[in-house]
Amino acid sequence: MAISGLVITFNEEKNIGKCIDALFKVCNEVIIVDSLSSDNTVKIAEEKGAKVISQKFLGDGPQRTHGLPFCSNDWILNLDADEFLDTDATDFILKGKYLDGNYDAFSFRVKNFLKDELIDFSGWYPDHKVRFFNKKTAKPSEAKVHQKIITTNEKKVAVHILHYGWDSFEQIVAKKNQYSTWHAQQLFDQGKRVTAIKPVINGLTAFFRCYFLKKGIFNGIDGITIALIQGFFSHMKYAKLLKLQREEKLLKR
Repeated sequence: MAISGLVITFNEEKNIGKCIDALFKVCNEVIIVDSLSSDNTVKIAEEKGAKVISQKFLGDGPQRTHGLPFCSNDWILNLDADEFLDTDATDFILKGKYLDGNYDAFSFRVKNFLKDELIDFSGWYPDHKVRFFNKKTAKPSEAKVHQKIITTNEKKVAVHILHYGWDSFEQIVAKKNQYSTWHAQQLFDQGKRVTAIKPVINGLTAFFRCYFLKKGIFNGIDGITIALIQGFFSHMKYAKLLKLQREEKLLKR
């Protein structure tokens, strides 16, 4: 079966070449939906043989959906630019194991790395994500943040995606802060409203879960740092939603 690689990008010159090379190991085409990058992302992608579609960022889900009509195959491998298939996932696809059964989407385990160090604590492993699906019956949701694949028959498989998303704790905090802004706006647009205690409760709960229940406590300073970051993300998401609510009330007055 022919497979289309689909990647959304914005200023990913550091990763996109390696990502495309890896995709061509299992795909016969690679489609890049680029959000008007200002670096060499597009140039590198085209030199590597990918087809580039320029599109102002619509949000995580809509941006991926925008790329589907440009994919000539039904089976889609939809990775981020900093994600790569591990050898077990490559073997799963090349040997056609995804054709066993009537599944239209597969959830792979994600190994998250801080530089070259695997973060396998605080709930960061196994971090399941659906990155491989049949576009005839499955598709990305319209969520602008942390979209999921809408599927009728998904299967979890114990093969892996390698995610090299951050070089430092500072980058993790910066990305989590950005995501919290997007997520707060998405919740606000959906009509979600919270009380002033919600950010505190959720932040503390996220920290407790990551540090104690998800074994961050056994991983020294890294364990408590990751747990604090998770607590920060959960707190800020709802604190920013609360701010949007207050701004809405002021406008109505």
